[in-house]
Amino acid sequence: MKLCFLRHGEADWPNWNKPDDERPLTERGRKEMKRVAKFLERLKFSADAILTSPLPRASQTAEIVAERLGIELKTEPALAHGFNVERLRRLLAKAGADCVMVVGHEPEFSEVIKELTGGEVKLSKAGVALLEVNRGSTSGKLLWLFPPKFSKAVL
Repeated sequence: MKLCFLRHGEADWPNWNKPDDERPLTERGRKEMKRVAKFLERLKFSADAILTSPLPRASQTAEIVAERLGIELKTEPALAHGFNVERLRRLLAKAGADCVMVVGHEPEFSEVIKELTGGEVKLSKAGVALLEVNRGSTSGKLLWLFPPKFSKAVL
């Protein structure tokens, strides 16, 4: 099956004085995610579902992509803090899909990608990675990894 990891867009607010978990996307982050969504559309990327962390910066990212690509969106608490391969396996077992996009956070996404593929990666904000994983989600192969700058250069 195919598994797409999408890290949330920019949510850095210099004078943020509320809990970190409440940070929304910045205006720049929203624009960047619209470019990434358009890039995914040009790649003819499609998924059976998009699962997103409930944190605002991730759910806003997922909403932008889901709307652009016309894919069903579901909030999944397992994608918040503490996401790991075990949580991923449970999510994918429930999803029963050929291709799923997960939207969430670092450093967990890079750690899960490393555990599945053996490769060291760092998923930048608004970065996207596509893996092919076996049905048990015990191993996988990295098919592509794009930083958001790539979508800017291509469009």
